[in-house]
Amino acid sequence: MASELISLPYALSTTQRVVVVVKHRNHFGRKTVTHATAKIHFICGSTKKDDGQLIGRRSANYQPNLWTYEFLHHQSHHNHHVVERIEERAKKLEEKVRYIMMNSSDMEPLSLLEFIDDLHRLGLSYKFPNHINSALSRIHSSQHMLHHTQKTLHATALLFRILRQHSFHVSQGADVFESFNDDEGNLKAEIGNDVQGMLTLYEASHLNFDGETLCEKARAFSATNMMNIITNEGTENKVKESVRRVLEGLPSHHSPYRVEARGYIDTYHKNEPHNQLLLELAKLDFNMLQSLHQQELQQMARWWRDMGLASKLSFARDRLTESFFWSLGIVSHPNFSYCRKELTKVAALVTVLDDVYDVHGTLDELELFTDAVERWDVNAINDLPDYMTLCFLALYNTVNEIAFDIFKDHAFKCLPHLKKAWCDLCKSFLQEAKWSNNKVVPRLKEYLENGLVSCSGGICLIHSFFLLNQETSEQALHSLINYHELLRSSSTIFRISNDLATSADEMECGETANSMTCYMNETGDSEEDARRYLRSVIDEAWKNMNRCLVMDSTFDKSFIEVAMNLARIAQFTYQHGDGHGRPDNRSKTRIKSLLVDPIPVNVPT
Repeated sequence: MASELISLPYALSTTQRVVVVVKHRNHFGRKTVTHATAKIHFICGSTKKDDGQLIGRRSANYQPNLWTYEFLHHQSHHNHHVVERIEERAKKLEEKVRYIMMNSSDMEPLSLLEFIDDLHRLGLSYKFPNHINSALSRIHSSQHMLHHTQKTLHATALLFRILRQHSFHVSQGADVFESFNDDEGNLKAEIGNDVQGMLTLYEASHLNFDGETLCEKARAFSATNMMNIITNEGTENKVKESVRRVLEGLPSHHSPYRVEARGYIDTYHKNEPHNQLLLELAKLDFNMLQSLHQQELQQMARWWRDMGLASKLSFARDRLTESFFWSLGIVSHPNFSYCRKELTKVAALVTVLDDVYDVHGTLDELELFTDAVERWDVNAINDLPDYMTLCFLALYNTVNEIAFDIFKDHAFKCLPHLKKAWCDLCKSFLQEAKWSNNKVVPRLKEYLENGLVSCSGGICLIHSFFLLNQETSEQALHSLINYHELLRSSSTIFRISNDLATSADEMECGETANSMTCYMNETGDSEEDARRYLRSVIDEAWKNMNRCLVMDSTFDKSFIEVAMNLARIAQFTYQHGDGHGRPDNRSKTRIKSLLVDPIPVNVPT
C-alpha cells in the first residue's frame, strides 16, 4: 500500500507528541486520510555522526546575544488609560493635518512641498497617501505651479526629489537643473554658498537614473561644497552640525523609513521654522508604533525560545532581535504586522543556516542537507546528523506553516515557490562552502552571480511578495522566481554592503570568496580601489531601482518599495561594520532607539 506524506508538524522540543497526517491508497486506488500519533525524541548531544571533537570544524567566535528573552519580555507598556489618552490626542492631531492636506490647494507650492517632505521624514506620510498623491499630481500637471517651485535651487531640487520619490516622471534637464549651469555646463560656483540649496541638491541627486550626468555632477558639486562649509571657520556650529550629519549618514533616500523618522524627529525642533503640530503627532505616532513593534518582538522571542535552535546550536548566531530589526526595515507599515513577524522567522533561520554552511558543516554534511531541502522530504532526516535534523525540521515546519496560512487566507499555493527559494539559497551557500574549502577565489562576476542569492535578499523578497498578498499574475510570478532586475539590484546592494563590512572577519575565519578579495585577486588593485569600485556598483544598482520606481513595472509600487527597503536596511546595518553578525554598542543604540526607548512627549490631560 503506497503512501504520500502531506505534512509532518514536528515540534522541536526534546520530546514531543506529534500528529502525522498521511494519505494512503486503498485497494480501489482512492486516497484516504488517517492520523497517527507518535512520540518523537530528539537527541541533540554529540555522536560520531556530528561530534565536533571527531570532525574538524571551524569556529567563528561569534559574540553572544545582546538581547535576552527576559529583557524583551519585560519591556514596559503604558497602562490602559495612558494609551487611550495618547490615541485620542493623536487622532485629533491627525484630523488637523488631514484638514490641511484637504485644503492644500491654497498653499504656496514650495510650502506644500516642504510640508509633504516633513510628513515623509517624520514617519507620517503612510497616514495620508491619497492626499499627498493628489497634491503632487496638481503640482506635476500645472506648469504655473512648476514655474513657481523652480525659482531657487532648494525649491528646484526639492521638487525633483519628491516627485521622483512618489513615482512621477520628471526630467533632470532643462526643466530642472540646467538653469543653474554656467556657459560650460557646470553648476555655477556662486550657488555653492547656498547651504540649504546644497543640502537639498545633495539629497535630490540620489534619485538619479543611469546616464543622468547632471545629477552625478550635482552630487559631486554639493558634496564638495558641503565639506567646504564644514571646514570654513566662519560657519555657525549649528549649520556645521546639520551638514556633517547629512554627509556622515546615509542620504534620506537610502535610509530605512523608521530610522529616518526617529532621527528626523530628534532634530526637527532645531529647524526654524518648524511645524509644532507635525512634531507632536510624529512623537505620539512613533511611540504608539514602538509599542506595537515591542509586542511583535515579544511574540517572536517566544517563538524563537520554543523553537530551541539558539539553545541547542551553540555554534550559530542568536540574532532574533536583529532579525526583527531587518523585518521592520523591509516592511514598516503598521498594517503589515503578520508579514514582519514571518520575515523575522525567515531572517532568523537564514542566519542559523548561514552558520551551518559557513562554520560548522562539513562538505559531505552540507551536500546531504542541500539535497534534503531540494527534495523537501521529511524522511531525509534519516541521513542527517542531529544538528542538521533540528535545522531541517525548523525550516520545514516554518515554511510549510507560512504557505498554509497564505493558502488559507488568499487561496494561493505558494509552497513550490518558497521551496525553490530555499533550495536556491542552500545551493548558493554550498557553492561558497566549496570555494572556501578548496581555497578558490572566483572571478567577481561569478561570485556576484552566486552572491545575489547567498545574501538572502531574494528569499526575503519572495516571502514578502506572498505575505503582502501581491497580485500573482503569471508575468509577476515569472519575474519574481527568475530574480527580476529589481530583486537583483536590491540584492547587489545587500551583498556588497555585507562584504564591505565583513571581508576582514571572513578571511580570518578561512573564507576565500567575497567581492573584495575577488576584485583584488582579479585586478591586482588595492583594497582602497576595490572599495571605490564596489561602491560604484552599489550606486548603479540604486539607479536601476530608481528607474523601476518611476517606469512601468511588472510589480506593484508597494513591492518595489519593499525591494528598496531591503537595500536600505542592508546599507544601514553594514554602514559601520557587521551590525548583524557582530553588533557593537552603536548597533545596540540604534536598535534601542527604535524598539526600546520612547520619545519624551507631554500629552494634555
